[in-house]
Amino acid sequence: MGRLLLKVGDLLTREYKLQTGVKDDVEYLKRELESMYAALCKVGDVPRDQLDKKVKLWANEVRDLSFIMEDIIDKFLVRVEGAEPAIKPRKLKDLSFIMEDIVDKFLVRVEGAEPAIKPRKLKKLMKKMGNLFSKSKTRHEISDEIKDIKLRVKEAADRRDRYRVNDVAVNPVGAITVDPRLLDFYKDQKELVGIDDSLNELTKMMSDGDGDVSKQLKILSIFGFGGLGKTTLAKEVYDKLKAQFDCCAFVPVGRNSSVKKLLNGILLEIAGQKYSELDERQLINKLRGLLENTRYLVVIDDIWDTKTWELVKTALVCNNCGSRIITTTCILEVATMASEVYKLQPLSLDLSKDLFHRRLYGAAIEWPNHLPAEVYDKILHKCGGVPLAIITIASLLVGKPVELWSKVYTSIGFGDEENEDVENMRKILLFSYYDLPCHLKTCLLYLSIYPEDHLIEKDSLIWKWVAEGFIHEEPGVGLFEIGERYFNELVNKSMIVPVEEALYLGMEMHVGTITGCRVHDMMLDMICLLSKEEKFVTVLDSDEQYTTSHCNARRLAVQHIVRPLASTSTLQARSLIAMCNIEMLPSLSCFEVLRVLALEGPYDSHHPSHLDHVGKLVHLRHLKLSSMDIGELPKEIGYLKFLLVLDLGRNSIRELPESIGRLSQLKCLNICETDIEVPYWIGNLTSLEELSLGEVDDDNFVIELGKLTELRKLYISGILKLSNDRAMNGWAESVDKVSKIQVIDISLVLGRRISHHEENPWERLC
Repeated sequence: MGRLLLKVGDLLTREYKLQTGVKDDVEYLKRELESMYAALCKVGDVPRDQLDKKVKLWANEVRDLSFIMEDIIDKFLVRVEGAEPAIKPRKLKDLSFIMEDIVDKFLVRVEGAEPAIKPRKLKKLMKKMGNLFSKSKTRHEISDEIKDIKLRVKEAADRRDRYRVNDVAVNPVGAITVDPRLLDFYKDQKELVGIDDSLNELTKMMSDGDGDVSKQLKILSIFGFGGLGKTTLAKEVYDKLKAQFDCCAFVPVGRNSSVKKLLNGILLEIAGQKYSELDERQLINKLRGLLENTRYLVVIDDIWDTKTWELVKTALVCNNCGSRIITTTCILEVATMASEVYKLQPLSLDLSKDLFHRRLYGAAIEWPNHLPAEVYDKILHKCGGVPLAIITIASLLVGKPVELWSKVYTSIGFGDEENEDVENMRKILLFSYYDLPCHLKTCLLYLSIYPEDHLIEKDSLIWKWVAEGFIHEEPGVGLFEIGERYFNELVNKSMIVPVEEALYLGMEMHVGTITGCRVHDMMLDMICLLSKEEKFVTVLDSDEQYTTSHCNARRLAVQHIVRPLASTSTLQARSLIAMCNIEMLPSLSCFEVLRVLALEGPYDSHHPSHLDHVGKLVHLRHLKLSSMDIGELPKEIGYLKFLLVLDLGRNSIRELPESIGRLSQLKCLNICETDIEVPYWIGNLTSLEELSLGEVDDDNFVIELGKLTELRKLYISGILKLSNDRAMNGWAESVDKVSKIQVIDISLVLGRRISHHEENPWERLC
């Protein structure tokens, strides 16, 4: 909806010459959509299972309306902006006089008074005149479509008021739920597995390391994602050390907890009473007075935001009595506010087996040989050493015959299982999800396009977010850079697991850079469930029933299917991410409004028909062809005026069509795994921000490079040859011009030797 509002605003501010009355309708739509957007943000903050059914239906309706409206606007923009510029007479009423002059001149030349007019020029002129009338027809069409959508939006607005959506709150109907983490406070130590090493390490960190307790205040944060056992570990440390302190408090926080409630919780455990009549400032002063000359131990469990922690920390006075504060959090930004951070790790395989057996049989036992080891290994792999996941899955298997384990494994997730452990696991992970702002929820749900254990390339994911319109523009900041910040926020909030690649400089290994991420299987299960409920992504895999459900999908992720998808005349999908054999897909002619096309399946030999009609995908923003052996790229790709990303992956293409040089909005071009020679017109792509090439053996490239003034990243996976003075100087001059460059990654540079008195272009770059 946020993306749609920007486009509606563009219709009003840019000179599209909308018909009389249409502008008023668009202004009405903008006002109503802004109101609906605010209501949707409120709805998004409430757990879906706690929403009134009517509110959910209304939200679904508005989402569908936003898709329809965006398609209408995009079709209009494609027709108006995508064609060649039409003749622009100063006033439309002058058009008849202009046409009369053209015809008279043509007749004079045909009758022989002047040299005959060239047919090519006449054809071009007729085309421009045709464009003018075509655009006029387009404006009539959008006028009719906007009037129709206005009626539907008005009906939705009436229902919003009738259902009182603006007053949406958690559904009060039903039983009051208990925070499942409360159970961690009262677990018997005999039930705990793999906690001894962490407990001993934290105890040492609380002292000076040699066993003596420092008199200076020390703040320690236990950091890790949901389900690792942060609360359990903090409680064990608290119970072990509390006898050494004058007063102690263990207070849970959670999402949306008030500072006043939290301060009163600490006071209740330290002073034995609450002070409900005091405000926050008075409570802080009261607590500081009690702790001023006291050796205290305070555990603040499950902090979600820095502001809350900063306020609470002001109440915990910094004295020299040997006081200690422990926090637990899944937010890295909160954790790093402490003096020390303990990153809690998943259980080892042996400890995972131990915990699994204890939950399954009530004791740690050796694994019986007759049980299915393959399924057993898969189950533990899916748990990834996360205690809560192990307990959850083991609880599903209790009392079930071993023969059914495989079936249980394939159905593991957050569906309709009536199991307390499953419900608790679901709630804990959902706490993290509902703490995200709207734009990060959208980006996270998009990860449902990937299968389990998939290594997700960071740059590829961010460019998909950009093409989908998930990135909110900010003045003076590039869309990719904003997307990179979104990615880092998901990492910092423990929603995704970063994957680093070691960086070598010479023979030395340095700190790695984050090149991708993975999603924990249990987290992915939750994401897929939410995505399915929201109809955000439709995933087709080998277990999918072959129905026509994909015909209505807006985003379609096709994974390991074994039967071809049926072709229909029109598919509504705006995204097609295919990790299957390309033969399984319908013709591209079925996709009228496709924005993202990523063919990322098994490497497949190319048949010419696979890319037929690609030039008709006029809405396309992202095109990735990494699973096809393409000998030649269709020149029609040059018609895709709005294309932002062209990623050719691993292909046998030798040459890019010259028409690609007309893609004025292209921001990312990846041809590093191909044998393509760098085209002489590469400098025409002046919007490029990221350029990935193979071998560069062309002096012209270093000259063209200087024209790419928006370039941030340059990758050359092969050799860059700078064989003469012209190439060396051209490189130095071009580097000066690409002032926004952040990364230059070149495998090998070959050039002539530089004498000691010459300026080194690489030093100039630094």
